[in-house]
Amino acid sequence: MAKKKIGSIKNELATKSREAMLSAVEIYNNPNIQFKSETFIILAIIAWTYLLHSYYRSKHIDYTYHTTNANGRKKYDRTRYGAKKCWELERCLNCDECPLDNTVKENLKFLIGIRHEIEHQMTTRIDDALSAKFQACCINYNEEAIKLLGEQYGISRHLSFSLQFASLSEPQKEMLSEVKNLPKNIETYITEFDENLTDEVFNDPHYSYRVLFFQKVANRKGQADRVIEFLPADSPLAEELNKEYIVVKDREKPKYLPKDIIQMMKNEGFSKINQYHFKLVWKDKIEKKANSPYGCFVAGSTWYWYENFIPLVRQYCEDNNLR
Repeated sequence: MAKKKIGSIKNELATKSREAMLSAVEIYNNPNIQFKSETFIILAIIAWTYLLHSYYRSKHIDYTYHTTNANGRKKYDRTRYGAKKCWELERCLNCDECPLDNTVKENLKFLIGIRHEIEHQMTTRIDDALSAKFQACCINYNEEAIKLLGEQYGISRHLSFSLQFASLSEPQKEMLSEVKNLPKNIETYITEFDENLTDEVFNDPHYSYRVLFFQKVANRKGQADRVIEFLPADSPLAEELNKEYIVVKDREKPKYLPKDIIQMMKNEGFSKINQYHFKLVWKDKIEKKANSPYGCFVAGSTWYWYENFIPLVRQYCEDNNLR
């Protein structure tokens, strides 16, 4: 009876998990919905939480918050209305028995961090900046659901590419090439999170799935004409395209002297900023040392700041009315 109950709850969790992820994808692909990134993140986190709960239940791992007394008896933490408190996704990822590899975990931790930002205030213009992370999240989910729960819980057969009713115009191409005007809290979070990753994780498609699109001008007669074709990353054509259009492996970070950032802020309208204000941004908070996420010494003596420090300066200027 106990085994039957465990199996029943495991299957129910797995089914709910799959429905949550399918709902996340369906809403994100709906052109009539603008609140899509926020909704995707919330539903995707629920989907992954239920997936890991289902896995832990199948392995007889207790995923509830509790304490154990000297007699081995468990005392469960409970909600206001008496239900046992189960682990949230972050706690599931930190469990020693978590079956996910590090890159998949980093992708999910990124989304959890964004969720913490958007649940406290409205956000706008974040879809294009996060889409590669969402794509990786979906592919990872499909692979892990099949591996951990079974073929029937995969979602790939229910997904398809959205059709475009018009080709991309030149302004649209330019807009897609660089995401601008992100909310400052989101921009700061993305920059700091990515900067703290190793190159190996950052360039792994399980963390962020990046695809290069180009127009295909010819097709052999009689051959299926597919809108999108995927090339193996190590194929001759993919390697050539990667050399010509994409720089992935060399991530030399742009570096700035204080005077460069101060001038940048003045150009944005913060005319009152000076060296004293600039120093207050990092003094007592950021240590100039090797492996700092905010900057580095060049030639062993001159300190340069990375791009992820700029939003902190901008926020200081706004908070202190330096216009």
